[in-house]
Amino acid sequence: MNDILNRIKGTVVVSVQAMPNEPLYLEQCMIGMMKSVVNGGAGALRLAGARDVKNAKKLFNLPIIGLTKPNIIPKNYKELVYITPNIKDVIELVEAGADVIATDATQRKRPNNEKLQDLIKYIHINKRLAMADISTLEEGLNAKELGADIISTTLAGYTLESANSPANEPDFELLKQLVEQTQLPVVLEGRIWEPEQVNKAFELGAHCVVIGSAITRPQLITKRFVFRKK
Repeated sequence: MNDILNRIKGTVVVSVQAMPNEPLYLEQCMIGMMKSVVNGGAGALRLAGARDVKNAKKLFNLPIIGLTKPNIIPKNYKELVYITPNIKDVIELVEAGADVIATDATQRKRPNNEKLQDLIKYIHINKRLAMADISTLEEGLNAKELGADIISTTLAGYTLESANSPANEPDFELLKQLVEQTQLPVVLEGRIWEPEQVNKAFELGAHCVVIGSAITRPQLITKRFVFRKK
């Protein structure tokens, strides 16, 4: 497992995801997007669902971070656990071949009253790394206590508990606190749109950086230009 951590250290990990109601969700579209970002130098891929994880494992010799999400993100998503919420989701990702399994590690109630520590334990039994997607320092420290291998700022700004996170840029302060206080590999993810932000993340001690929308969500990239400040 340390080999995976070493391989992603200092890299840009690309999140290649689309919702079922989006044009790019088609299997061949997702494969094409994965190939494109790998050609561009992605150090690893963060993917949603067994289909894309399986395809990536067949195609690339890269670390694969897997997760699950619902087909439609509910409007009250800030109140819910929806990233790899249950053991059955972990089983699906293990069977698909994910090297790292990302799961919501906030302290909100999980579906079916399942416990985060049980998911982490199952991930470790299957010799995978557990990535804790958190939104606050407290959640990061709790995830460390429960055995998480990697902490990611994925949910900062996307929970009620993290309402004070910056709205239009990465939460660098949270990254700094997590690096200083957890002594675990910390990943910066969320609202990264500029190369300078990647440089700053590494200066603050990020283990790697995950970028999604700025690379793989054409509709959001287009909106930034169309609705630019004038």
